Amino acid sequence: MSAVLKGELPLARMREADLAEVLALESAIYSHPWTRGNFADSLRTGYECWTWRHQGGLVGYFILLVAAGESHLLNLSIAAVHQRQGCGSAVLREVMRMARKEGGRQLFLEVRPSNLAAQGLYQKFGFRQVGVRKGYYPAEGGREDALVLELGL
Repeated sequence: MSAVLKGELPLARMREADLAEVLALESAIYSHPWTRGNFADSLRTGYECWTWRHQGGLVGYFILLVAAGESHLLNLSIAAVHQRQGCGSAVLREVMRMARKEGGRQLFLEVRPSNLAAQGLYQKFGFRQVGVRKGYYPAEGGREDALVLELGL
């Protein structure tokens, strides 16, 4: 059964107590996951850090920075069991809604060229590539570039 619900998602602010479960999900889906320090710093700095749970399980989470009219999606992750069921789209809609509410006029993000599923999601929402960050991501045997995408809000 899909965890996609109609209307706004039942999101909750990420808390320090969520980090063990968030880290487990992060490590399960990425070869080079964020560290506990990355998440703790995001919480401490006051970024928009949100989780989505359904039937007691963690479906996904996101980290969003909004400042000076710009929004930057730093992390959007969906548990493998919920991928390709519309959950990423549901969370991205909430990210966009929140970014607008907080005064964002543009939404930026980075994505690996090798992450074709994520690129497809972002293209579906109208993101366009505006740059490349050379050697941005750690990768097996070296570094991988990041595609910089932007969407007007």
